[in-house]
Amino acid sequence: MSKTSHSDLVKANKAHTLASWTSQRDWNPNSMVRGEGVYFWDGDGKRYIDWSSQLFNVNVGHGHPHLIKTIQEQAGQVCYAYPGIATDARARLAKMLRDITPEGLGKSFFTLGGADAVENAMKIARLYTGRQKILTRYRSYHGATFGAMVAGGDPRRLANEPGVPWVVHFHGPYAYRNPVYRERSEEQGDEIIADLLEETIHYEGPEYIAALMLEGYSGSSGILQGGEVFWKRVQEICDTYGILLIADEVMSGFGRTGKWFGIDHYPSVKPDIMTLAKGLTSGYVPLGAVVVTDKIADHFEENTLWCGLTYSAHTLGCAAGIANIEVYEEERLIERAAKMGKVLAAGLEKLADSHPCLGEVRGAGLHQVIEIVKNRDTREPMGGFNQPLSEPMRKVAASLRENGVSTFVRWNWVFSAPPLVISEEQIADGLAIIDKALAQADPYCE
Repeated sequence: MSKTSHSDLVKANKAHTLASWTSQRDWNPNSMVRGEGVYFWDGDGKRYIDWSSQLFNVNVGHGHPHLIKTIQEQAGQVCYAYPGIATDARARLAKMLRDITPEGLGKSFFTLGGADAVENAMKIARLYTGRQKILTRYRSYHGATFGAMVAGGDPRRLANEPGVPWVVHFHGPYAYRNPVYRERSEEQGDEIIADLLEETIHYEGPEYIAALMLEGYSGSSGILQGGEVFWKRVQEICDTYGILLIADEVMSGFGRTGKWFGIDHYPSVKPDIMTLAKGLTSGYVPLGAVVVTDKIADHFEENTLWCGLTYSAHTLGCAAGIANIEVYEEERLIERAAKMGKVLAAGLEKLADSHPCLGEVRGAGLHQVIEIVKNRDTREPMGGFNQPLSEPMRKVAASLRENGVSTFVRWNWVFSAPPLVISEEQIADGLAIIDKALAQADPYCE
C-alpha cells in the first residue's frame, strides 16, 4: 500500500494537473494505489468494486499477471520503434485482429487510442471514396480530438463548434424516449428511424457521403441500441448508395457485450472499417486500431495513405494487445461476459421490484445501464439532459462511492460495466450497493 494518503494524493493532483470534462474547482477525484481483479484501493486502503472497468476498458481486470509479464519482457527487448519499422509484435497483433474481427476485415492501422482511431477511420473513408461527408447519430460518442468530438452527437461537442463542416448528425434508436416509438413496437420504431436516416441521406446527397459511422453497440451516451431491423436496414442503405459503414467498437469491443464485438450481435452487418481501443489492451498500455477490408487496403497499394502518428504501432502497446487477446481466449472471457451479463441484467431488473425510481434496464453482456426516473408512467427523468447531476442523482452517486462502488453516473443514468472476470458473488455485492443507492432517489418519485 502507498504511504501517501488519499487526501494527499488528491491535493497533489489538483495542485499540478488539469482534469477533463469538469471545472477544476468541482473535481473531486478518487485515488488509486493498487488494483487486483475487479477491485482497486485508494490511498487510505479503502477497497472499491470497479463497476465501470475504469472507463469501460479494463476488461481483463487489474493486475493480470500475463499482461504484466509480457509488458516487462517486451520492455526489456524493444519498447518503441518508429512507425516505418517492421516489428514482430505489430505483425502478430494485426494477424490476431484479422482472425477475430468480422469476416472481410483484413489490415490494421495502429493508433494510440480510440479518438485518433476514429480520426484516421474518417480520413481513410474520405480518401478511399473521394467523398467528404460522414454521417453520425445524435447521442453518440466517438472521442475528444477535434474531428472525433464533432462526429460524436454527445453534447460535449458543443464547446467545439462549429468544428469540421463535413459531419452530419441524424436521430438514432432510443425506444424508451424517442417519440417515434410511441404506440409502436421497437421493431416498428426502428424501421421508421432507418427510413428517416435514408431521408437524411437524400437531403445531404448520397454522392457526397463517404461513410456512416455508428457505435457497434452504443456506449456512454446511454447504451441506446437499435435491433436487427434497424441494423439490417442500415446495411441495405449503405449498399444502395455505396456508403461505407464504420463500426466504432472502441467501447463495445472485446467481449464487453458478450460477443467479441458489439456488431457481432447482427450477423448480416458487414462493416467496411472498424475502430478499436480500450479493451484492445485493457488499458495496460495505450493502443488503438483502424481495421479495414482488403478492398480498402488494396486501394492504398498505389495511393498514398495520408495518415501518420509518431506512436502508431507502438511496440509495447502491440505486445500488450497480443497478451490481452490471449487472456480473452485462454480464460474464455467472451463467453464469461455473456453468462455473467445475464446474471447482472436479472439482478438489475429485480431491483425495479423495490425501487420505483428505476425506469428501465438495457444493454447486453457486461454493458448495462439503468435509467432513474421520477415517474415510471411519464418516464420523466431524475436528471436533465446535458445538465449537472440533480440532487437525487448526486445522492445516488455519493452513496455508491461511500459504499465502495466506483462507476459512471451521468444525467439520470447509472452504468454497470465491470471487468469480464467478475464472479456471481461479486455481482451480488455490487448490486447490494446499488440497491442502497437507489433508495436515495426513491423519495423523489411522484
